[in-house]
Formats: sequence, structure tokens, C-alpha cells
Amino acid sequence: MLGSRAPLLRLPRVFLALLFAYVLSQFFRAFLAVVAGDLSGDLGLDPAGLASLPAAWFAAFALAQFPVGIALDRFGPRRTLSLGLAVAAGGATLLAVATGLRSATLAMALIGAGCAPVLMAGYYVIARTYPLHRFATLSSLLLGLGALGDPLSGAPLAALAGAVGWRGAIGLMAIVTVGAVAAVAIWLRDPPRAETAVPVSLAASLRTVVGTRALWPLVPLAFASYGPVLATRGLWIAPYLGEVHGLQLAGIGLAATAMGFAIAGGALLYAPLVRLFGGIKRTVIVGTGIAAASWIALGLVGAGSRPGAIGLLLLAGCLGSPFALVMAHARSFLPTHLIGTGVTLMNLFFMGGVATTQWISGRAVDAALAAGTAPATIYGTLFSVFGLLLAVAVAIYALAPRERTA
Repeated sequence: MLGSRAPLLRLPRVFLALLFAYVLSQFFRAFLAVVAGDLSGDLGLDPAGLASLPAAWFAAFALAQFPVGIALDRFGPRRTLSLGLAVAAGGATLLAVATGLRSATLAMALIGAGCAPVLMAGYYVIARTYPLHRFATLSSLLLGLGALGDPLSGAPLAALAGAVGWRGAIGLMAIVTVGAVAAVAIWLRDPPRAETAVPVSLAASLRTVVGTRALWPLVPLAFASYGPVLATRGLWIAPYLGEVHGLQLAGIGLAATAMGFAIAGGALLYAPLVRLFGGIKRTVIVGTGIAAASWIALGLVGAGSRPGAIGLLLLAGCLGSPFALVMAHARSFLPTHLIGTGVTLMNLFFMGGVATTQWISGRAVDAALAAGTAPATIYGTLFSVFGLLLAVAVAIYALAPRERTA
């Protein structure tokens, strides 16, 4: 095991392997926003069908957290992550040759399940290698740098898809994912296993983690925060800016890229803010409170100003999901031998919230369009609901005990 003061960047190959994998995971969870038009036309999808694709990604991602958690604790991150990325490469290959909703949905589910261990493997390595007080900083670094995969799915993907088509672009990403499998298999090494007499069966691990009451107030925020950010970035930013504000594909691509950078920047920004506000809990309350107000403002007045709407989207994206901080808060209550199970269970709530948000919002928008509701009203209501739900979740989170520091 490394010493407690060893910086992560002294292991460049390990860090780069984890970072490479997470960049791909971020790309795959957001790329539909840019290719949605061509993909829908090619496969004959309506708005509800299109919304089913990212929902399948996040549902599979969330459900896979159960086996991923126990696999990390029992088999280590190297084998767990290698297998996951191989499944994601297979899913991307299937999507590139999909012929309809069924095959595309299966492909997205495979990609989502394959990406499930990516960030959690990185968090596992950090948690098992570094002391508790450094977890928030190092996990935020991995999250923030890896989130650059999100803007890669904006303007760069639009340019690539324009040159080789959406199928060709996804096929190329499948090949890149195979490269990530090789990088993990060659460079990543498992930390030493935790010595414990506690059984590591899935049922026993889950009982212990679920029984940790300090985690309970964190769950609503995990469920309600990430969903609006990723649903908007991955699905609704394109029709909102196109139908309400009249932007064309190039402008939408730039806005999506900017929101991706805002999400990545938020991940990097939150860690130093912890020092400013004197703790994780206070920082999360302030940041997500501002994000909730941004969503509500976007819903109420966003249709009146294109620059204002884009600014609010960027602010909500930046502060809307302090993923790494909530994970660090949760990790402070977890025993060492259950780190894998604990962080993946929390990730289940994050990604389950995204899948639920994608699925419900897709059907709500589809029903509103069928009823002839104006796009400005549809998306204004959607964003306002996002903000109100987040505000309630923040109020519940405020009841949580402060994080442990040792």
C-alpha cells in the first residue's frame, strides 16, 4: 500500500488508465444529445423511444452496481473494470449496427452496464490507497478530469458524425474502448485486500451498509441531483435550445460542449470550496441550493433570453451535482472492508435517479407535445420541477450528520 502522503500522480499509468476509462464513460452517457436527430430518423424513434435509450443506459448502469460492489471487494478493480469495459465495447459495436428500438435499447443497456464499474473502480483504488481526509480531493480530481469526456460528446462528436455518420462515429468509439480494456489490463494493479472476519456476501454487505443510518439523508440528494443535470445535458438541451431559442445544430453542439465543461469544472471546483465553507456538508448545501434556484429560474424566465438560458444551464450544470463530495461524505461512514459495496450502492441512487428522470421526463414531454403544448411551456415546467425536487432533497440532506474526518 502507498504511504499516506504519496500523491496520485506518482502513479501516472494507473491514474491514466482510470482516467481513460472514465472519459469514455462520460462520453457514452452524454453522446445521444448530439446524434439524437440522425439516430432517431434512422431508427424511426419518437421522443418517448429516444428517451428510452439513455434511460436503458442508466437503468443498466444502476442495476449493475450491486454485482460491481461485491466484485470490487472480492475480486479487485483490475478484473472488474476490464470485464466491464469489454462489455461496453460490445454494446457500442451493437449500437453502430442497430436496426430499431429493440436492438438500440439493448446496445445502450450493455454500454451502461459496462461503464458501471468505471468510476467506482477509481474511487475504490483511492479509498484503499489514501487516508480518509484526501478522498474528496483526489476523487474530485478524477471526476473533474474524467468529465472532459462529456464535452468530447458535443462539438467534436458533431464534427466526427458529420464526416463519417453517427454509426461510423460510434463504431470508432467501440475500437477506442477496446484500447481502454488493454490499458486497464496492463497498467492497473489491485490494492491489498482489507483483512476482516466479516462475511462479504452481497446480502450481508448490503445489510450492513443499508443499516448505516447516517447515509439515509444523503440518498434523496443523490437521487434528485444528478438526474436533472445529465437528463438535460444528454437529452433535453438540444430540443430546448432548438425549439425554444432557435439554435441550429452547430450552436447546440457548442452549448452542449460548454455545459459539459461546466459539469467538469464543477467537479474540480467543489473540492477547494470545502476549505472555504469549512466542510463537505456546508459546501454541498450551498452549491446545490444555488443549483436548485438556477433550475427554477430557468423554468420561469429562461424562455425570454437565450444568453440568460444558456447561463443558467451552465450554472445548474456546474453546481447541480456535487457527486464526489456526496460520495466522500458517504465514504466517511463506511468500514474499510465494505468500501466497494458502499460507494456502489450510493452510485446506484445517483444513477437510478438519472434513469428515472430520463424515463419520466421523456414520457411527460411526449404527452405534452401530443397535447399541443408550446415547447417553452413544456421545458419551463420541466426545469421548474427539477429545481423544486432538488430543493426538497437539499432540505433533507441538511439533516445528515457532518462527515467524519478520521
